Amino acid sequence: MRGQVGFLGLLFLCSLLFFSGCKSAAEVRRPKPSSDIAEVSSEQKKAELLKRLERRFEDPDAQFQLGQLYHADGLWSQAQWRYNQALSFEPAHRDSQAALVKLHLDSGDAAKSKLSADIYMNQVCGSAKESLRLGLAFQKQELDDYALACYRQALNLAPNSAKVHRQIGYYYLSKNDKERAKDYLTRSFQLNPNQPEVAGELGRLGIAVRIPRKQQLENSKKLDRIVEQSEKK
Repeated sequence: MRGQVGFLGLLFLCSLLFFSGCKSAAEVRRPKPSSDIAEVSSEQKKAELLKRLERRFEDPDAQFQLGQLYHADGLWSQAQWRYNQALSFEPAHRDSQAALVKLHLDSGDAAKSKLSADIYMNQVCGSAKESLRLGLAFQKQELDDYALACYRQALNLAPNSAKVHRQIGYYYLSKNDKERAKDYLTRSFQLNPNQPEVAGELGRLGIAVRIPRKQQLENSKKLDRIVEQSEKK
């Protein structure tokens, strides 16, 4: 009897050790918290960008991207230095300009942020294309007031630009302002009917449009060329 009891006790002890070991293995395999993963990912990206800059230090996009990572970590001076490096290699690097405006705002210097935005917007005040590019950069940084101001500036410079109307339409669409989005996208399509993606957005907004046939578009292009040639004479 004692032998049987001893055997059962030994079996119970072995079972306890087995399940304890399984639990420890499960804990080891448990994935890291998402914050740890994000931190590792950020550090990996920094390392990759630093290697990229070792090969070509004058890469404005790499400088900007590295600045964005420092910016997200709240390392203001390091982020600012990277943005300035990007601008030293490409003075019209709109993403870095918009990022500097956001950096000053995030670091608590609203006056410097506004001054920087005014300077950059003034630099592009004569170009619809560059105003649009700066507006897109501001929108990426979630600086909506400045983005919209740039889009308005572009529209004043090129009131018949399908591209400008389209971007403003997309801007309002991203803000779920469907009525204004309809207005600008409709006008964009009227100016250039060869925009399937705009036609698709208008369809989702409940506006039926018809994409012209290829021959109609070719005729329209020929007419444009005739007008351009007559203006040169």
